[in-house]
Amino acid sequence: MQQRLLAVCLALATTAALGGCGLLSGSDDERDTVTVWLMKGSASAGFLEKFTEAFERKHTDLTLDIQIQDWTGIGAKVSAALENEDAAAPDVIEVGNTQVAQYVGDGGLLDLTLESMRDFGMDDWLPGLAEPGSHGGAQYGIPWYAANRVVIYDKQLFDEAGITKPPTTRAQWLRDTARLNTGPNQGIYLAGQDWYTLAGFIWEEGGELAKERGGRWKGALDSPPALRGMDFYRQLQALGKGPKAADEEDPPQSGVFADGGVAQIISVPSAATLIEEQNPELKGRLGFFPIPGKRADKPGAVFTGGSDLVVPRRTDQPRGAVAVVGALAGKTWQTELAKAMNYVPNKTTLAGAVADKEAVAAMAAGAAHGRATPSARRWAAVESENPIKRYMTDVLIGGDPAREAAKASRRITELLDENRS
Repeated sequence: MQQRLLAVCLALATTAALGGCGLLSGSDDERDTVTVWLMKGSASAGFLEKFTEAFERKHTDLTLDIQIQDWTGIGAKVSAALENEDAAAPDVIEVGNTQVAQYVGDGGLLDLTLESMRDFGMDDWLPGLAEPGSHGGAQYGIPWYAANRVVIYDKQLFDEAGITKPPTTRAQWLRDTARLNTGPNQGIYLAGQDWYTLAGFIWEEGGELAKERGGRWKGALDSPPALRGMDFYRQLQALGKGPKAADEEDPPQSGVFADGGVAQIISVPSAATLIEEQNPELKGRLGFFPIPGKRADKPGAVFTGGSDLVVPRRTDQPRGAVAVVGALAGKTWQTELAKAMNYVPNKTTLAGAVADKEAVAAMAAGAAHGRATPSARRWAAVESENPIKRYMTDVLIGGDPAREAAKASRRITELLDENRS
């Protein structure tokens, strides 16, 4: 046991973890080992140390071997692990919420539907984490944590424009942004190819990026609701100087905001730290609000990023693996993780855990209406080529929206074709 806990600390590779690890009594020979793969940066060393100690104290027949993985190249590594029957193979794996479909399609994951219904409280899960973890009516991915985009705004510029509180509807958002977009100031900096933001606008209108029809996935950017979402994006993007043929990282929008004169950007809250590092004069001036929806009583739909926990079908420790997943996804450790890492907890009923943090509370409000990208096995091919970005630019520079949407939808359909070589 002592050697195992030390191995956990060494895997974390931080001085704090090594100095803070306590050694519990017991014998490794009396315990089964549950190997857990978590991603670098997902949880602090302090959180993992505390969780390990508490879990092993409660489950006296189990030992945790937590191994930290890099996101780079993780897809191939997970796919290989799912085929591995060796005892050293992982029993629990953290994966990106949009990656679950890929591993389900390979037949490598354990069906956790019964546990989700009976023990995990799936009715309260964030849809943007739960939906991509489901396939064919079965639940394979268990929501762990979420993060999503909010509006980061300059309170001083809002005050100077006479705007006393953030907008709560799309219509008001457009009016306020137009009011802010005067003189040298940009009402909003929105790059022309910020397709995750567009996805939220499309979902808010009732549209989809792609839909499954008769067992085949087809692009759906040309539906009337999706076209309305693109039109709202066009109106908002015009109220600033964002480039029409680049995404939010070219140039990095946090740097543009830091240069001053930008009233709003749409980003994850952590961008505020980058902004303040580049321009300390903005400290204390930044605020956060959920992306507005069509109605004042409901924030707009957003793309929800984050992670799910999965169990390989070939695990030799199914009972222990399910116990680890249940603990990490349960109320106690969800609350601890949210507070430690400024994440959105996996359930709408736990949003109160971050209510005292403006930025995270804004994320949580949006996450309650979040979505994920289509759960098609080949969706990664769409993101790699990304005809959605080209479509957005073509519309913003004056192309016919319906024609450009139809062209992009056809390309999405081709990329999602399972029979495509």
